[in-house]
Amino acid sequence: MDMPANALHSMTRLRALLGEGYDLDMVRSLLQWDQATYMPDGGADARGRQLALIGRLTHERTTDPEIGRLLDVLEPQAAKLPHDSDDAALIRLTRRLYDRATRVPAAFVAEMLEHCSTTYQAWVTARPANDFATLRPMLERTVELSRRYADFFPGHASPADPLIDQSDHGMTVASIRPLFGALRANLVPLAAAITARPTPDDRILQHSAPAEDQLGFGLEVIRRFGYDFTRGRQDLTHHPFMTKFSLGDVRITTRTREHDLVDALFSTMHEAGHAMYEQGIRADFEGTPLANGTSSGVHESQSRTWENLVGRSRPFWEHFYPRFQQAFQVMAKVPLADFYRAINRVSRSLVRIESDEVTYNLHVMIRFDLEVELLEGRLAVKDLPEAWHARYQSDLGLRAPDDRDGVLQDVHWYSGPVGGAFQGYTLGNILGAQFFRAALRARPAIPQEIAAGRFDMLHGWLREQVYQHGSKFTPDELVRRVTGGPMSIEPYLDYLWEKYAPLYGLRADERAPVVVA
Repeated sequence: MDMPANALHSMTRLRALLGEGYDLDMVRSLLQWDQATYMPDGGADARGRQLALIGRLTHERTTDPEIGRLLDVLEPQAAKLPHDSDDAALIRLTRRLYDRATRVPAAFVAEMLEHCSTTYQAWVTARPANDFATLRPMLERTVELSRRYADFFPGHASPADPLIDQSDHGMTVASIRPLFGALRANLVPLAAAITARPTPDDRILQHSAPAEDQLGFGLEVIRRFGYDFTRGRQDLTHHPFMTKFSLGDVRITTRTREHDLVDALFSTMHEAGHAMYEQGIRADFEGTPLANGTSSGVHESQSRTWENLVGRSRPFWEHFYPRFQQAFQVMAKVPLADFYRAINRVSRSLVRIESDEVTYNLHVMIRFDLEVELLEGRLAVKDLPEAWHARYQSDLGLRAPDDRDGVLQDVHWYSGPVGGAFQGYTLGNILGAQFFRAALRARPAIPQEIAAGRFDMLHGWLREQVYQHGSKFTPDELVRRVTGGPMSIEPYLDYLWEKYAPLYGLRADERAPVVVA
């Protein structure tokens, strides 16, 4: 970095301070991973206190006034550097995160973490028991804490905006709603046209298989994808997730179901997509804010790419289906065409993580709307279960028989703040298709490589174009660099039509004109 000696000294000191906060944050991730995988139930209360302590210490490190003073020294020098300079990007990102963090008291951070730890442990028990009543006062407090967090950022149009910006920088309720409205306008007629056709029989997937066989096949697949097991591992949990303790230790979790041959497989692909993103970040970014994915939407684009655009594609199964039949003998006489239709079955369903590619985003939009209403005070927590059922009835024509597959089905509102989580799933679907189109344009042989069971071409392109940059670029900057334009729903809509029209025999004149935001 071509800076005066005092600025170089300041940069070295800044990196040291950032590294302390980074390492503490990784310790917090480790405690949360253990809570979701191996911790006995009796450890919940102590774990809440431990997470609160680590959260407070991390916050104190990341809001150290010395960081602000160092940024004041470095920003004039950074302004002289090219915009894509690593050091300039680190200073810009640190300033943004520092200004955000210094608005929030450390005591509040500890309070939120301890509450969310307690609530998560209660959810683990309450969901199978269909016991929303126990969680209701906890969720009411979560909503109150989420509003308090938003109050640290005055001037927002909606209390959801600061929470959304934290996950997907630059996005607000006002920018997301028209995007989601346009997407819904396109998806509803597509879903209606498909579900008017005969539904493929997916009972061929509902067979018993030992958990170790399910896990073994999934691990074989993601090893071929490029997930590095020297820097990761897989464990079981209630709700699958990926977590990182360093760029050399990026772990995934999944769950198995005795009578479902593919649930664990697609979950494993999904979380591996997240993990390969983190494993692909440049090693010299370690210990700085650059060593993270740039947004929840971009992160989700990678999990959905490997789970759906690759893992549910015909080329993928042309290679892996014979191996799948060997692993699960009950499939030995099932033709690939029937299996392919079964794993891409479109139907209105109650559970988000079990839904298909066409209706999935409708689930996300329901949650997004409800959490905004909760934060804006237009919906009370006591009325949330019925509001959930009403939205599913109006949007998907279904009503859950209980709260277990209703308001209790997602862990998000019971393990963190309300707001800022769900929009990333749909943004990820949109961006995944947009990135994949760019990859095919640059590497037209990718489908043939996938059909041969080789993934280096796709993985290498994503590592070069997306992964290595970590948080160096904002989400919008990254999308424009990779695709040549802003985020667009059109590649995603084209992908869905090109895949599902032949599967369901849809005619060209049945495709509604594309509605854009």
